[in-house]
Amino acid sequence: MRWFTIGILASVGAVAFESLGIATILPEVAEELGGLGAYGWGLSALMLANIVGTVIAGTDIDRRGPARTVLIGSLVFAVGCLLAGLAPDWGVFLAARALQGLGVGAIMAYAYSLVGVAYPPRLQAVMFAFLSSAWTIPSLLGPVFAGVLAAALDWRIVFWAIAPITLLLLPLVLPGARRLSSPQPRSDRPLPGPVWFSMLLAVGTGAILFGLDMNAIPLLVTLVTAGLVCAAIALRRVVPAGTLGARRGAPAGIVIRFILCGVYFGSEAFLPLGLTKIHGLDVTLAGLGLAAGALAWTAGSFVQARIDAARPGRRSRSTRIGIVALLIGEIVMGATVALPGVWPGWAIIGWTIAGVGMGVAFNAATAATMATVAVTSAGRISASLQLAQTLATAIVAGLGGALIAKLGATTPAFLAVFALTAALGLVGTMLAGRLDATPSKRGTAGPAEVTPKSTT
Repeated sequence: MRWFTIGILASVGAVAFESLGIATILPEVAEELGGLGAYGWGLSALMLANIVGTVIAGTDIDRRGPARTVLIGSLVFAVGCLLAGLAPDWGVFLAARALQGLGVGAIMAYAYSLVGVAYPPRLQAVMFAFLSSAWTIPSLLGPVFAGVLAAALDWRIVFWAIAPITLLLLPLVLPGARRLSSPQPRSDRPLPGPVWFSMLLAVGTGAILFGLDMNAIPLLVTLVTAGLVCAAIALRRVVPAGTLGARRGAPAGIVIRFILCGVYFGSEAFLPLGLTKIHGLDVTLAGLGLAAGALAWTAGSFVQARIDAARPGRRSRSTRIGIVALLIGEIVMGATVALPGVWPGWAIIGWTIAGVGMGVAFNAATAATMATVAVTSAGRISASLQLAQTLATAIVAGLGGALIAKLGATTPAFLAVFALTAALGLVGTMLAGRLDATPSKRGTAGPAEVTPKSTT
């Protein structure tokens, strides 16, 4: 079990390393491949494909167990990295990023699913804390590693260095995943339905993001409206019944994951930009806030794991406390970033507070959600959690980016961005109590096992 655990954590770490490292060198990649005019899609292509990969993986895990997803997801991620390093132009690079996104979705879905089915309840909170900590070292070293390699050699080397990692980890993860898998489908739910609707969701989200970049109001309204309609139709089919209404139990947990990630990642995306544009700091100093938040998140996760070990019945309360801390830190950071006369160190202090709150709330909410899940639905629920995270990051960051594009990197624009994420945090404090539900016995039908066609 020790090497199995190491393999899961290292796989998530590889995804984190890719995410943070590539974000550092993406401007150089776009300039060389002629993609500066469509720079944002270097991130969006991965996130939208991530949606599809997450749903495919979650559905297949519930049907056959995690082994096939572990193998295919690792291969797809590696091939995507390899092709990105070989890309002759921006179009091929975006296609490679989409392949990476499919692999990222699968890896994150199987990681949470394996924790939900392979570990006893008393260890799950600790494992979720370790999954959060798997982002810590990449947060500190990923940007530096990628920057040094790109400067000393070539940005393509970064992709080629990352490509084999998940393949080298297969001997650690795959044997354990096979023991949890079945050679025959164990679910009657057909695979194509969720997959097609996940594609519709990706298209709808892409239309929203594309529309937000438009200057022509009629085109903006048309694309965003069409995207919202497509996304709403798809969401009703790819998430558990009751999710759109934040019903008690796992559905509320999925909504809270959306809120947490919208507040945290939606704010974090503009922290370095604000410190450089409003306060005139260089990129290295601005990046200290990101590192502080990542370390604080890890600390908060382990604090919550200790609390959970002693009092596992208070996860909804811990979630609410964590969201409040996240909200306080976000407000301190946002006000500091947006107002030029404020000492910029308050932004790092605020984001440290936010990171602790995020670690507590994320860990508690995830443990509470997975505790309500039957073993035959663990894949779908873990996929839905990852889906909520991806959607929140894409949509909130997209809205913030549109505000910055239209108002410029100015105080009013940053105040509007952080007011949006703060409002989202307030909603989260009101919904935290809905995590409370009567946990089902493992392996039996529970609150999360619901028909996918429900509209509420």
